[in-house]
Amino acid sequence: MTQRVDLANVMDRLAVEDLVTGYAVAVDDADWTAYRALFTPDGRADYTGSGGIEGPAAEVADWLAETMTLFPVRQHLIVNRRVTLLRPGGYAETGDTADVRADYVNPMRTVSGDDFVCGGRYAFAARRTPDGWRLRSVVVEERWRRLP
Repeated sequence: MTQRVDLANVMDRLAVEDLVTGYAVAVDDADWTAYRALFTPDGRADYTGSGGIEGPAAEVADWLAETMTLFPVRQHLIVNRRVTLLRPGGYAETGDTADVRADYVNPMRTVSGDDFVCGGRYAFAARRTPDGWRLRSVVVEERWRRLP
């Protein structure tokens, strides 16, 4: 591997990590315009693994905007990120698509003041676009929850 490939690999990984962080911040801050901008035009989100909906990112953003009003305080902690950069033929040091598997813990507070915490795993798929890295899909797999 050359230094040029190493640098490209690091830059892509940082950009993909920033995309995942941007996702968490957009949801936590209820910035649905930013949420939509994180996705490719054909991007999709699947929250069925946590009792939600699946569909085009813009439609899911509308659903989130309504649903998240039940949780005025929320914080996504996305950890143990495993980024795999891919090229059309498979794994490569640099590539135009990326898969990310990451665990999450999501403490929230309901409008009635009760604490609600859940955790699980995200599967993100990203693609390099002329505007930078964007999400092609987000899939949520909730593995546990603690109710008030």
